[in-house]
Amino acid sequence: MILNSRSSPISSPLGTRVHAVLVRELGFRSSFPAPGRFFGLCSSSLPGLRRGNGETRSRNRSSNHENDGQGSHSLEGEQPLLGFSMLSSEIPWDSGSIWSIMGGYFFCLHIPLSFGGLPVICQILNQPVLDPQTETASLLLLQTLEVTGALALLHYSAKKRYSISSFFQDQHLSEGRSWVKAAGLGLGFLMLVVLLTSLLADRLIGSKDVSNPELREILLSFPLSRVAFFLIYCFITPVLEEAVYRGFLLTSLASAMKWQRAVVISALVFSSAHFSPENFLQLFLIGCVLGSAYCWSGNLTASFAIHSLYNAIVLLVTFSPEN
Repeated sequence: MILNSRSSPISSPLGTRVHAVLVRELGFRSSFPAPGRFFGLCSSSLPGLRRGNGETRSRNRSSNHENDGQGSHSLEGEQPLLGFSMLSSEIPWDSGSIWSIMGGYFFCLHIPLSFGGLPVICQILNQPVLDPQTETASLLLLQTLEVTGALALLHYSAKKRYSISSFFQDQHLSEGRSWVKAAGLGLGFLMLVVLLTSLLADRLIGSKDVSNPELREILLSFPLSRVAFFLIYCFITPVLEEAVYRGFLLTSLASAMKWQRAVVISALVFSSAHFSPENFLQLFLIGCVLGSAYCWSGNLTASFAIHSLYNAIVLLVTFSPEN
């Protein structure tokens, strides 16, 4: 996304400094920041529930019996059989158009806006270096355009009887699971992974200087800078990435394969889209945690909450006066 790649197209020295600091401070080139470095931990500990005896499986899910642990919706009056995943086999998009829709988002929205937006603004304003206010406003504009375009693409490519907002609604399948519980467990697990891998990195390759004078200078340059950064990283970007990579891609993949495989593939795409080889593994792990939380709750609000809260925690730590 914006300000988050060593190959970022930010052409001004100021943009380069911001980008470099964000990579160092937030851990990887995404609008989803993370501290430190990641090493090979690739698992999820979100709990799964299995209820029923197999006799109450819904008819409309029988065609997907090969999806181990996949949740199912029961007929009216029947007790549902709950596996780990609550994602439905019916999706709003035609199965044959999944990758073409993903390609349309990637090449028409993601790359032009996230990687080419700031250089275009520099050319329009005829300024080789954007001042902090202009750069912050530009980032906010570009991210808003991308999330608006992505949601419009998913809406108009979906079947008429479906609404994108349904992904943020509770499925009411069990009192034992909810998006709140999934978000809490997922966030706790994600923070544990960050802590353990950061400690491991420090032990193996030594501690790393995380001072951020350049970023602090930009954030303190005008009163609304912090508000703009928190709006971008804690609301706009989580909505964008959860809608695309979990709400659209993971939901579509899980309708045709086991949920575990769908989580892995969607996490791989999520990580690859950031064009950051050095941070590929950590982005993949984060995608697995977010995807598992979404599968378990059946509600995109769970992964959105984890995404947003984690970003907020990292930004608060990064911008705190103690640092």
